[in-house]
Amino acid sequence: MALSIQNLSKTYSNGVHALKNVNLKIPNGMFGLLGPNGAGKSSLMRTIATLQDADQGSVMFDSINVLQDKEALRRTLGYLPQEFGVYPKISAEELLDYLATLKGITDAKERKTLIAGLLELTNLTSSAKRAVATYSGGMKQRFGIAQALIGKPELIIVDEPTAGLDPEERLRFYNILSEIGGSVTVILSTHIVSDVSDLCQNFAIINKGEVLTQSTPSEAFNTIKGKVWSTLIEKPDLPRLEAAHKVVASKFTMGKLLVKVYDREKPGGEFTPIEPQLEDFYFAHIKGFIQ
Repeated sequence: MALSIQNLSKTYSNGVHALKNVNLKIPNGMFGLLGPNGAGKSSLMRTIATLQDADQGSVMFDSINVLQDKEALRRTLGYLPQEFGVYPKISAEELLDYLATLKGITDAKERKTLIAGLLELTNLTSSAKRAVATYSGGMKQRFGIAQALIGKPELIIVDEPTAGLDPEERLRFYNILSEIGGSVTVILSTHIVSDVSDLCQNFAIINKGEVLTQSTPSEAFNTIKGKVWSTLIEKPDLPRLEAAHKVVASKFTMGKLLVKVYDREKPGGEFTPIEPQLEDFYFAHIKGFIQ
């Protein structure tokens, strides 16, 4: 099942134009929505999840008109927001049972089997009796995925799921998303480029409420292949370099500053070609070097 978004716009009461004529075609599988903080990612996710209305536009999930038939979408939606609250003294097992009941799974035996499977999938079986409020950040995110999977959703939205997680927990989370991403539509909203490059077959970049591009990782690499160059400089030389070139990124290495620039031809000076990364494609779009 695919998600089609056409001409979607949203302006908040404080005048912030959060979404500006957004158009996206999101196929089955893992889809990354990539953008900096404040780009409009959460506004788009909340609109798709029927938590807020749009000013104009349409959202279709297969035959479901999302903006007009919210209940139909909610029946097939799994949602993990950036932050979610939990009852302080209720165990993961009890809370999943409660949420499954709310989702209409009334048979106790069916709920028990379902919950056991979700806890195993998210590697929380050994912590099933613990209160969710005592979980680490990574464990809470894994619990969040467990609750999002109740009811066998066909559309799953996860909003900034790996922010603040250590590398080990991030890897565990990646593995869970990879397992579920093959059979349903999963939208992964994030500002972490590696989340998208590691997990997603398709992605879009959004900034200031506008979609800048939609692509696949391989198409993105081909777009900038042979157009990213690097040089080592002293830090005080950076402003001069930024004035003369399209600087994609810079970082310290071996006591100097490694600077990457975007250019169709080899720049003058001590530049060497480098193998591009998805991060370079992302920053080149965010900075307006690729139109």
